[in-house]
Amino acid sequence: MAERIGVYPGTFDPITLGHLDIIRRGAKLVDRLIIGVTTNPSKNPMFSPEERMESVRREAAEQGIDNVEVVGFNALLMKFARRQGASVIVRGLRAVADFEYEYQMAGMNQQIDAEIETVFLMADVGLQPIASKLVKEIALFGGDISGFVTPTIRDEVVARVAHIGRLGDY
Repeated sequence: MAERIGVYPGTFDPITLGHLDIIRRGAKLVDRLIIGVTTNPSKNPMFSPEERMESVRREAAEQGIDNVEVVGFNALLMKFARRQGASVIVRGLRAVADFEYEYQMAGMNQQIDAEIETVFLMADVGLQPIASKLVKEIALFGGDISGFVTPTIRDEVVARVAHIGRLGDY
């Protein structure tokens, strides 16, 4: 039987406990899960693609998830998935707003390549509100992000914020 390959795409800027939950659960569904770290300049990244890829590799390894591979990409998702030999796209859903967007994307992706299925995993209830964008915002205002990321990621984000400067203390 052919190896079942899945792709979990995202910016992972930074990787959160929610991302790690989806990676852990998604990795159980496939023989190999390729975590596609993409560039999205509109998201105003805090970390470079290389830094994000290294963080994802390290955090997945520390969680004991050994059937993952981290690959950077800057292309149409379905073309990337096809190049990786994937038959599944793994996506995490946090809320209804995510569902609406992801449903539309899955429909478009199916039009591009109907042989690659999209699988949605509901976020763990305790992790549903976590979003990288909000983690960065909280950190930039000097808030505690330790409930949303691993200790190592927290330290990296805090160090980056110290380097670029916090936002106002009004």
